[in-house]
Amino acid sequence: MIDTSVKVKRQRQIIDRLALQEEMSNAVANVQGEAQARAAWLGILKNALANGREEIRSRFYEDQDGAACVAGNCFLIDQILRVLYDSIAKHIYPAPNPTDAEIISVIAVGGYGRGELAPQSDVDLLFLHNRKPAARVDQVVETILYTLWDIGLKVGHSTRSVDECLRQAKADWTICTALLETRYIWGDKALFSELRTRFRKSIVTGREMDFLEAKLAERDERHERMGDSRYVLEPNIKDGKGGLRDLHALYWSAKFLYGVEDIAEMIEEGALTKTEVARFAKAQFFLWSVRCHLHYLTNRPEERMTFDVQPELANRMLYNDRAGGSGVERFMKHYFLVAKDVGDLTRIFLAAFEAAQKRRSIFRLPAKFFQRDAEGFPLEGQRITIADKKVFRESPLEMLRIFKVANETGLALHPDALTAVTRSLSKVNAAFRNDPDANQMFMEILCAKESPDLTLRDMNECGLLGKFVPDFGRVVAQMQYDMYHVYTTDEHTIRAIGILNKIERGLLTEEHPVACKVIRQIQSRNVLYVATLLHDIAKGRGGDHSELGAKVARKLCPRLGMNEAETDTVAWLVLHHLAMSMTTTKRDLEDPKTITDFVALVQSPERLRLLLCLTVVDIKAVGPNVWNNWKATLLRDLFYRAEEVMAGASASEGRILRAAAAKTRLADRLLEDGWEQADIDAHLKRGGKGYFLALDLDTLAHHARLVRGAEKHRDELTLETRVDEEKSVTELTVYCLDHPGLFARLSGAIALAGATVVDAKISTLKDGMALDTFLIQDAEGGAFSRPDRLARLSAMVKQSLAGEIRPLDELMKRAKVSLPSRTRVFTVPPRVLIDNRASATHTVIEVNGRDRPGLLYRITSALVEQRLQIAIAKISTYGEQVVDVFYVKDTFGLKVEHAGRLDQIRQALRYALLEAEAQTAPPPTKHARKALAKKTAKRAANPKAQAAE
Repeated sequence: MIDTSVKVKRQRQIIDRLALQEEMSNAVANVQGEAQARAAWLGILKNALANGREEIRSRFYEDQDGAACVAGNCFLIDQILRVLYDSIAKHIYPAPNPTDAEIISVIAVGGYGRGELAPQSDVDLLFLHNRKPAARVDQVVETILYTLWDIGLKVGHSTRSVDECLRQAKADWTICTALLETRYIWGDKALFSELRTRFRKSIVTGREMDFLEAKLAERDERHERMGDSRYVLEPNIKDGKGGLRDLHALYWSAKFLYGVEDIAEMIEEGALTKTEVARFAKAQFFLWSVRCHLHYLTNRPEERMTFDVQPELANRMLYNDRAGGSGVERFMKHYFLVAKDVGDLTRIFLAAFEAAQKRRSIFRLPAKFFQRDAEGFPLEGQRITIADKKVFRESPLEMLRIFKVANETGLALHPDALTAVTRSLSKVNAAFRNDPDANQMFMEILCAKESPDLTLRDMNECGLLGKFVPDFGRVVAQMQYDMYHVYTTDEHTIRAIGILNKIERGLLTEEHPVACKVIRQIQSRNVLYVATLLHDIAKGRGGDHSELGAKVARKLCPRLGMNEAETDTVAWLVLHHLAMSMTTTKRDLEDPKTITDFVALVQSPERLRLLLCLTVVDIKAVGPNVWNNWKATLLRDLFYRAEEVMAGASASEGRILRAAAAKTRLADRLLEDGWEQADIDAHLKRGGKGYFLALDLDTLAHHARLVRGAEKHRDELTLETRVDEEKSVTELTVYCLDHPGLFARLSGAIALAGATVVDAKISTLKDGMALDTFLIQDAEGGAFSRPDRLARLSAMVKQSLAGEIRPLDELMKRAKVSLPSRTRVFTVPPRVLIDNRASATHTVIEVNGRDRPGLLYRITSALVEQRLQIAIAKISTYGEQVVDVFYVKDTFGLKVEHAGRLDQIRQALRYALLEAEAQTAPPPTKHARKALAKKTAKRAANPKAQAAE
């Protein structure tokens, strides 16, 4: 796609081929044999390669031109290959008049063949020869390859005749694609021309449709492997959806089907407009610039834009922070919009090709679809299309109607129709948006009985959704720069709508039984669907997105045809869409005040049902590993407890009944396990109501067996670990005599073992024994499961509780703890919140900070030092952010209410957070070290300044 001879400027500053050729000849004037010649050339070629690469890098940093960079790299390697080939032919294996068996053609293939060589990419070569090559061919090829490897190039290669190339191309589409991109470098040009001519005649002609089907299947498989969304927050710029490989596939198809050498030639073929070719060039320029920066930044062929490199990429590409969005968020939004453009271009090209070929559809649907018309829209290849490309410009409302028909019939839209929508978006103006018929049609799509998410995603892809709902358009490609959210805001929202629809249809009964039951009792499904569409619509604007989103809802809902009551409910849901999840993760559900406060906020059973469904789909749509049984249990418990209070029961009465039911279920389980009734009764007396309500039946039964075993063996300390690979956690249970600081010591031991706490449950039984459970992970977010690590964990716990080690001392002895690079780039401002209104009996303390080894230990140690008793700990991790909540009392068993005392606690916790941050700080940059050295020298030269300090 890139002509290196045209693109590369000031070529001799990169490499002077003639001067290099002369230097190579002089170096072997007095040597003999291949080994000596190669040794003499090695330093010369290494130097030429290094100087050329540095020149290309310097130019790239100056002009940010990725296309020029990849073309420059190709030009550099081309010249080195030409010089090397000529030097070998002249000084080692001369053949002034080579026979047919001795001729060789050196050909670039793959990305190198396209004239696109990224800074760290492999060089792919084809050495072409005649049918029966002489020994000289192998000798020359071997010398070239060994020399290239010795100077540090990564070379992929094949040596074949023309017949072998064609035979393998017929059998393998990958080889066929590689040969499609061949580019002559040096040697016998006639042989190269023969390959090109015969390839077009025997491989291409008559196989156009087969090639396109193969490339589409390959693309779909690649997308599935990389995450089938172009809005994954750590995208693969080469192989991800909307990345460079999709542009390559478009180019390959154009070249195979139309014989073009440049994508601009597609204008003459009628497949793309000038504007679309310009979009192609713009997308390619941006993606190549990002990829070159990525390779230079990582110094390896890295294709994934992980969180740790995104800020530096944004900085190098001059994306600055602005109100409502950081530089890295602006950069990533640009990337996602470019990825969307790539999808648009691919769809447009496919439509043009199908129209030209008039052959069978490449998209196969079930045989039941044989009608010739779908509510006025013609069908082509069992897909809905349009009879006239001007239809949407003349009747803009048809743009919405065609999506409605597609949803109702279950038929896909033809690329022609989608292209026509994209090209008609200028017709979506204020009058169109305020048209009652248009809004009614949109509501029918949004609230469709089946798969509205698929239709909305198509509308989003072609730009109609963001154009019809401009506030939604503002969150298209809007990333949230953290490790918790997996998708962009628009993709997250559409996924949430899809999950909601599956819940309504009863397809997720096993995973979400309560939501599937509750949703059938909801009076207004339209309210729920609109609230789901709008719940995150104000993200990226600065300020509280829930409050801003509620204002958007009040403005938009009447336009969508909703009455005042419906509008109020949607606005309330958007404003409080986080209330249920925040209550479950930050408050003690066994505290009656938690339930009464929540009920006072929600007020009605209908809103409770709506909020539950919205909360479930919101959490579920964050990412594949966010929803778990623990979150489901908490939401279910909060829902039923709030429902009981709304029905007239007091929070305390419901608590007593649920505790009794939990005890009965546990007694039945223990009877099944062969326990005697007397032993069961004795065990049930150990725990209070809160203990039996806080844990599920399996965990309660597990605890019972653990306690029984400890008593039988008279163990003062019992440890047990259970690895759950499916949930990527390990459960650590500790049973021992409770004492002040126990939770802190256990947290410290876990940190010393190299594990991270993601959840914890504290239980003190009536006999004074502690039964604490921790869910822990390794540094990479997986289950803490290696036998040697588990053995170390056990040893650390025992030594810590025995007083043989002091966790803080051990942590301080270590060098600065290194955070994973993906975590290190995030900033989480340390925050301490103390709330005396959340509970009638405890002071509630919330601590926010960046997740790091030993943080929980530092926090809990600070609480112990402040002479506080931890009754309940709720540990939550959202990507890189920790939100730890503690219910505490003072040494007298009372709430802490004195203002001075509260301030003292607050300052102690802030110090613990800052101390932990300093312990995990990354080493200073080169710039920071220079600045520090300069400052130190200045102080040394100024005694007054030192005295002042």
